[in-house]
Amino acid sequence: MDSAPNKSGRIARTFSRVISLKSRNRSKPGFCLLIPQEKLRCCESHQFEKEDADEAKEEFKNRAAMEAFVAKLFATISTVKAAYAELQMAQFPYNGDAIQSADQAVVDELKSLSELKYSYLKKQIDSSPPHVTLMLAEIQEQQSLMKTYEITMKKMRAEIENKESQIDSLQQQLQEIAQNNKSLEKKLNASGSFSILDNVRFSDVSPKDFILVLHYSLRSVRSFVKFLIHEMESANWDIEAAANAIQTDIIFSKRDHKAFAFESFVCREIFSGFNDPGFAVQSGDQSAPGDIDRRRVFFFEQFKILRAASAIHFLKQNPNSLFGKFLKSKYLQLVHPKMEFSFSGNLNQRKMVNSGEYPETEFFKAFAEMGRRVWLLHSLAFSFDREVSIFQVNRNSKFSEVYMESVTEDVFAAADGGIRVAFTVVPGFKVGQTVVQSQVYVFPPKSPAKS
Repeated sequence: MDSAPNKSGRIARTFSRVISLKSRNRSKPGFCLLIPQEKLRCCESHQFEKEDADEAKEEFKNRAAMEAFVAKLFATISTVKAAYAELQMAQFPYNGDAIQSADQAVVDELKSLSELKYSYLKKQIDSSPPHVTLMLAEIQEQQSLMKTYEITMKKMRAEIENKESQIDSLQQQLQEIAQNNKSLEKKLNASGSFSILDNVRFSDVSPKDFILVLHYSLRSVRSFVKFLIHEMESANWDIEAAANAIQTDIIFSKRDHKAFAFESFVCREIFSGFNDPGFAVQSGDQSAPGDIDRRRVFFFEQFKILRAASAIHFLKQNPNSLFGKFLKSKYLQLVHPKMEFSFSGNLNQRKMVNSGEYPETEFFKAFAEMGRRVWLLHSLAFSFDREVSIFQVNRNSKFSEVYMESVTEDVFAAADGGIRVAFTVVPGFKVGQTVVQSQVYVFPPKSPAKS
């Protein structure tokens, strides 16, 4: 009974020795240790980190190389642009040597671009060291940009010089034209001639002749109005207040429309008394005949004399003429003493005109020329074999295309047909049965017409 357990114990020990010997034979020449799982994981982690670092380093290197390549590409493109700009600059004005040099530079840079394209397609990007290549590319690009800017500045300077040359040429032409106009104006004032008026004949005088002389007169009126406004501005007048004093409670649709108020004032004063043969002024030594036929001949002779004479020259030769009395009366009536004093600082002109003398200032010359043309119109009107009369349009009157024309476009903007007249700028005329429209300023659309 005791021998069986002992036998089994010996067998177990023998089996254990055999396994131990086999294990030693397999692990020769070293030995085997059991490694904990925590230490095994730590080793694997260090291995992966090393591989990631190598991969990141390689990726950074490739990225740096690509950035340097792209910078080099853009720098080359900038150089091409600079060379092409230089090529264009060399063509105007033509410079053969500069064109050849710039053309060769464009070709060289295009070759460089082609080489970059080839190296990219072949994946042979050589940008080592990348930071040096990147820095050189940036320097090249900046130099090309500076060169392009310099060429652009040269081109702009050339254009500026060309424009300045054109301006100088135009200014010279303008001066020549202005001098020519002054010369013609002097000749016109010296002779008083106006070729169109020479065609007006007593035997066949017609409303067309009247309209022709009317337009001739109005050009002078508007010229004097501009002169008057300029003098007001030079004397620091409040133009808006002056315009509102002439035409009250008017809302002008545009700033420059205030000139119509001054034109209306001048026309109202200079045409006042037009229907009277003596222009409603006191006659001097010379007066108009009472007989109608003789009066017609008399006024047409006045028309012929004054259309071929300077106003100042005629006044000095005929101080007591109807025209002289007319001009004296109109000047004293139209030009207020305060106005004259603010323009010139004295009343010398007024004293001279009042005593029968006529100053040769620019202001009085402009006034005298306007008066001459208005007197021509008046003389022609009394040369007709039919009645000629003047009319004004009252404020708030309904606009009529038969008797009126608007000096602005506001009349076309009003679609309801309720257009009202603000004031008359130029009076209208009736030559027999023919109506010459008055020129009026209408109330702007939706503007209340105050009475």
